[in-house]
Amino acid sequence: MYRICFILFSVSVAFGQQDLRMYDIVNAVSATRIINDVETLANFGTRHTLSDTVSQTRGIGAARRWIKKSFEKISADCGNCLEVFEQKNYFDADGSRLTRGVWINNIVAIQRGTEHPNRYVIMSGDIDSRVSDPNNFTSDSPGANDNATGMAAAIEAARLLSKYSFENSIIYVGLSGEEQGLYGGKGLAQYALDNKWEIIGILNNDMIGNTDGIDGVIDNRSFRIFSEPTPPTETERERKQRRFYGGEVDGISRQLARYVYTTTKTYMPEMNPMLIYRLDRFGRGGHHRPFNDVGFAGIRIMEAHENYNRQHQDIRTENSIAYGDVLSGVNAAYTAKLTAVNAITLASLAWAPAAPKELAVGGVVAPDTQLQWSPSTSENLRGYKVYWRDTTSPTWDNSMFVGKNTQTTLKGIVIDNYIFGVATVGADGHESPVVFPTKVMR
Repeated sequence: MYRICFILFSVSVAFGQQDLRMYDIVNAVSATRIINDVETLANFGTRHTLSDTVSQTRGIGAARRWIKKSFEKISADCGNCLEVFEQKNYFDADGSRLTRGVWINNIVAIQRGTEHPNRYVIMSGDIDSRVSDPNNFTSDSPGANDNATGMAAAIEAARLLSKYSFENSIIYVGLSGEEQGLYGGKGLAQYALDNKWEIIGILNNDMIGNTDGIDGVIDNRSFRIFSEPTPPTETERERKQRRFYGGEVDGISRQLARYVYTTTKTYMPEMNPMLIYRLDRFGRGGHHRPFNDVGFAGIRIMEAHENYNRQHQDIRTENSIAYGDVLSGVNAAYTAKLTAVNAITLASLAWAPAAPKELAVGGVVAPDTQLQWSPSTSENLRGYKVYWRDTTSPTWDNSMFVGKNTQTTLKGIVIDNYIFGVATVGADGHESPVVFPTKVMR
């Protein structure tokens, strides 16, 4: 039986205190359960968006029903703690990869927060798969790594976290239509807007099982976190303000990426998270993008070294090279590690108070830097932590806990030389993502 275990040892932590429950979550991840779920999804033959929806054994319809039943079983095991439903979206033919109008439906499982049921952190995987021709919906397309691994990880995260209670809500979701144009994400993002969801962030998992890269590197510890620098929905005034006050790499998605980085280094220090300053891989796309498009924080988590022989390929052997996205290309233990990365990030965000609002910074031609923000109304509030870093540093390297004060002065810290932010801290030490100041104190 596969199982991953991690040794508990003392580390220097950016977060003020450690929560031992996080180690329990990491150690509870089962590589055996994950690889079994990957195999089940691969055995549906094809999960192409336009494939069979009637068969009980083949096609995307059968896969969707199995995913829904998996979430329903988890819910039954936790006293019906999950709200499981099929979120339906109809899209007309687009003249490209949708050769006909089709229902592109997502499978959603919501674990409601006790204090803020309408505030959500989301983990997604993709249901669909494809071969070399994106419009071929009949040939075998197991999609073992792309993206049964992400889907299996979301199911496993639901199994583990459903045993806990959180202040904020968690959504585990399988998104359809990714290969045809990110349609499932578009549908759920619009659903979120229509229902006025307050979204903390989206962790999109797409290909988290390959350790044997096309570049010849074998690596079972590194993974990439893709994030865009600033939201596409920002105003012209906000764009102009950046020119004078900075923030070119401090949008909400970039802060979410840094949060995953810090959480991983705190509780899984043997892992190597790589912050990639790009929306996605060069010229390619993933299901976090539709959420980014409408102003939500969203990132992509994935393997560090891709193998293109195993992506979007007809199953075949040519010149002694095996092509195709089959089960043998998935490393179960590595997929379990990245599942654990997601699970502890979800838990930390779901246990954390809401991020600060109305954050302002000042200190023009002064020896000190001032920060102020609106008070939090969270019952779980321990206080606030002020962060700063060199303007060229990718991570928040310096911090100071200021209690429940909503303003502070950093003596001897000249505003010109650093980037600043503030996070809320909960009673158990879990923090919100850092917020970059959008106002200037006069």
